[in-house]
Amino acid sequence: MIVLGIESSCDETGVAIVKGQRQVLANVVATSLKLHSRHGGVIPEIASRMQLESIAGIFSEAIKIAKLRPEQIDLVAVTTHPGLPGSLMVGVAFAKALALSLGKPILGVNHIYSHIYANLLSHGNIKLPAVALVVSGGHTSLFYIKDFANIQLLGQTRDDACGEAFDKVAKIMGLGYPGGPLIEKLAKKGNQHQIKFACSGMDNELDFSFSGIKTAVLYYLKNKKSGLKLSQNLAASFQE
Repeated sequence: MIVLGIESSCDETGVAIVKGQRQVLANVVATSLKLHSRHGGVIPEIASRMQLESIAGIFSEAIKIAKLRPEQIDLVAVTTHPGLPGSLMVGVAFAKALALSLGKPILGVNHIYSHIYANLLSHGNIKLPAVALVVSGGHTSLFYIKDFANIQLLGQTRDDACGEAFDKVAKIMGLGYPGGPLIEKLAKKGNQHQIKFACSGMDNELDFSFSGIKTAVLYYLKNKKSGLKLSQNLAASFQE
């Protein structure tokens, strides 16, 4: 079976073609990161507009790389949730039109589960049951996997996702966007034990909370003079 996958849940647009269970024939991604960097975060309207402009082109590129004709596709899979509504609409509308024109079935996909399934491509068969931690963009979730048809949510963030916390702290520190790589770079030369940040307690010990540490960074910097060493230690302590 040859499956075409379409992903447009946030600022990127991806089209991949997979044959059988693990043979990736094509994987093309278009990003609008540079446009969002100017604003310090993802702007939904910009994301969906750029996806609308790029999705047909990257589909054509994926077909070319895979050396296939569109009618050779057996199934069209597309992210339906969760994600930015406008961005999701672009991917779903394109997938529906494509499936209808080719007379092929279409399958809606939860892209958080796809993060878990992607491990099968890079690691092969995974011994089950297992626990999966998904830390991606606006999501931080912990799952119990009895089998790949039975996935149970164990815990999740109660406020900011981990990635959002990194982006917001980077903005507080005046580093830019996206925040993760910038904080990581500073943290490598900092002392992770220099500053103590408390972790929020949760009723469900498997849940997460990152808004408190973000606020703690804000107040810590309030009356401090900026400097490279301070930024390095702060980045290392926050990351730890």
